[in-house]
Amino acid sequence: MKSHLDSYPCPLNLNYFWNLGFLLVITILLQMITGILLSLDYTSDIHSAYYSVIHIIREIYYGWCLRSLHSCGASFVFLILFIHIGRAISYGSNFYNPNTWFSGIILFLFLMATGFMGYVLPWGQMSFWGATVITNLFSAIPLIGESITHWLWGGYSVDNPTLTRFFSLHYLFPFLILGLVILHIWALHVPGNNNP
Repeated sequence: MKSHLDSYPCPLNLNYFWNLGFLLVITILLQMITGILLSLDYTSDIHSAYYSVIHIIREIYYGWCLRSLHSCGASFVFLILFIHIGRAISYGSNFYNPNTWFSGIILFLFLMATGFMGYVLPWGQMSFWGATVITNLFSAIPLIGESITHWLWGGYSVDNPTLTRFFSLHYLFPFLILGLVILHIWALHVPGNNNP
């Protein structure tokens, strides 16, 4: 017990960059908590989504705080994530442990998709056109692009089924991300990190 509390061996080159993974887990958990609380009063219908966001901000006790924490927290997730990826590239972690690197890239893609779907949920003009432009990018994929685009839309254009699907996926992806984070940490701790 004394060896762990009094004289825990640490490498000399340990710095704050090694804490970014922990900060990412904390910010993702805060996003999940605030998202679950926000989803209690959100309506995923194109005619009432914007007004449900206004209702959350103005009528729910500390709803403005929850929404601000959730929307600004997404920016913090990506800020810390970019620094985390930069540290991994700088220290050569992608060469030392490729399983951890690839699981991190998959996490990055899921976080980007989740962030995009969350951006669409308030259903303003920018959300609508953002959803239209980004989902139209899938139609450029040969052979299957059109069917992917129509599946995402749920029809012939961005409409009510699109918003409902985006809300469902935006709610479910963080739980998948949490599982991928556990796999990412497992992939890191099996061979160890590259710190000498």
